[in-house]
Amino acid sequence: MAKLNYVFTSESVSEGHPDKVCDRISDAIVDLYLSHDPYARVAVETLATTNQIVLAGEVRGPESITPDMLVQVARAAVKDIGYEQDGFHWEKMDVKCFVHSQSADIAVGVDAAGEKDEGAGDQGIMFGYACNETPALMPAPIYYSHAILKSLAEARHSGAAPQLGPDAKSQVTLQYENGKPVRATAVVVSTQHADGLTQEEVREIVRPHVLNVLPAGWMCDEANFYVNPTGRFVIGGPDGDAGLTGRKIIVDTYGGAAPHGGGAFSGKDPTKVDRSAAYAARYLAKNVVAAGLAERCTIQLSYAIGVSKPLSVYVDTHGTGTVDEDKLSEILQKLVDLSPRGIRTHLGLNRPVYARTAAYGHFGREAEADGGFSWEKTDLVNDLRAAFF
Repeated sequence: MAKLNYVFTSESVSEGHPDKVCDRISDAIVDLYLSHDPYARVAVETLATTNQIVLAGEVRGPESITPDMLVQVARAAVKDIGYEQDGFHWEKMDVKCFVHSQSADIAVGVDAAGEKDEGAGDQGIMFGYACNETPALMPAPIYYSHAILKSLAEARHSGAAPQLGPDAKSQVTLQYENGKPVRATAVVVSTQHADGLTQEEVREIVRPHVLNVLPAGWMCDEANFYVNPTGRFVIGGPDGDAGLTGRKIIVDTYGGAAPHGGGAFSGKDPTKVDRSAAYAARYLAKNVVAAGLAERCTIQLSYAIGVSKPLSVYVDTHGTGTVDEDKLSEILQKLVDLSPRGIRTHLGLNRPVYARTAAYGHFGREAEADGGFSWEKTDLVNDLRAAFF
């Protein structure tokens, strides 16, 4: 039986966190290729350390995209984040590019040929989740953790908080009563700042961003509001800690409130089911909750490399559902073709919309007019209701 009274914590990291810098660069490279060829194949990893960026991976796309172009994309991403520091500067850093052509063996297994449909780019399991704790149908701890850092970043970029640096982390602990979040019991924010600021000064810069994000009356007591607990955070970003693509997969998804299949998203084109099927699973789960068929919904999809159809479609409404889960699984598979090609077509994923996903979560965002975050749409609600009522 599910616990009803408990505390739960999730964390987020900002766009300037070393791992997120790498996610952003890798996704900017995905966007570059898709802007030239919607069917390009990309799997690019990034490593960042003190004034160094290393790009590696495999691609299949236009030969007009040169290593120099990838280097310039990396510099532009770092500049946009806001790094102009002695130890990490968009213009002064050294960028090495080791990106090469995709393996022919992978291409044979994945490409459509004759009667064979396009197969999954790899084996794996992917999860999607939604719940009615927030307007975005996301778990509340990760939702508010993201929102705090996004608010701080907007203030930094606008010039309202020039004393803040790009690197930051947040952590929100919420008290649940009768299965619903009711208040914060602890909030932690660590943010890079200009030399000379005291811990108390940083605390007062951060405070209004937390208060404005949390619902009224949810703020924790002063003793459990931690800002830069070590007292100083001047050296940050890749100068303070090396970064890698794909190391913040729980931050990218549901903050630990739901399972994760294990595959990272950033740096991968949408033929990779690590990315596209995770988006599809979220899309389905969100529509189930939005349709009022459950208060919580977890969906798991599984794939084999080179095989087009999912091996399994598992639906769990955690005892909150109002309809039969087996029938729900059947209906969802009728509404959406869950092959790699079907997912990409239904959600319009062959577009350069991925750099924006690299920070503040891939889920719980607003669907955008150009196709960004299309997996957040709730356009299946009427069909789902019609199937059951």
